[in-house]
Amino acid sequence: MTGLRDGGKGGDFMKKVLIVSSSPRRNGNTEMLCEQFAKGALEAGNEVERINVNDKKIGYCIDCEVCRNNNGKCVIKDDAEEVIGKMITCGVLVLSTPIYFYSITAQLKTLIDRSFAREHEIREMDEKPVYYILSCAAPAPEYMDTAIAGLDGYIKCLRTMKVAGIVRGTGAMPAGAVAASPAMRVAYEMGKGIQ
Repeated sequence: MTGLRDGGKGGDFMKKVLIVSSSPRRNGNTEMLCEQFAKGALEAGNEVERINVNDKKIGYCIDCEVCRNNNGKCVIKDDAEEVIGKMITCGVLVLSTPIYFYSITAQLKTLIDRSFAREHEIREMDEKPVYYILSCAAPAPEYMDTAIAGLDGYIKCLRTMKVAGIVRGTGAMPAGAVAASPAMRVAYEMGKGIQ
């Protein structure tokens, strides 16, 4: 689901919310939490776009550093530039991932690494809020700590993004298990709180 709009309720206060999802499982727990966040953000009068990086062709950073002498242009020609451009121009960023072995998905990490080419551009933009949406099979939120620490390290490097909230969907192993979790309401309320 991309390019969602609120029907014009936002007026001058509408923000562009970008949800970057990295769950390879369609309609799984992480995607359900993203849907609730998007629903709340739309009801609050914002514009919402959702991108699933699994739908994009994004190759690995090869650490050639050509981008450093090429105005942030990466030598790899794929969908990373489009997604990173939207991460830069949005008003609110949401990074979403299921947790595998205490960490974020490889898909999200690949996108993060590719943003190296434009990190200086990101550091020059106005400060913006970032939210995390996470799901995992483990029953307790502390099992998410290492994944959160990795995302926090990324945000700290960027300098102009500040973590505004974290949705933790625990105990979510089979697809749809998160539907009974309080995290569904938390995701909705966080989205709705974007004003």
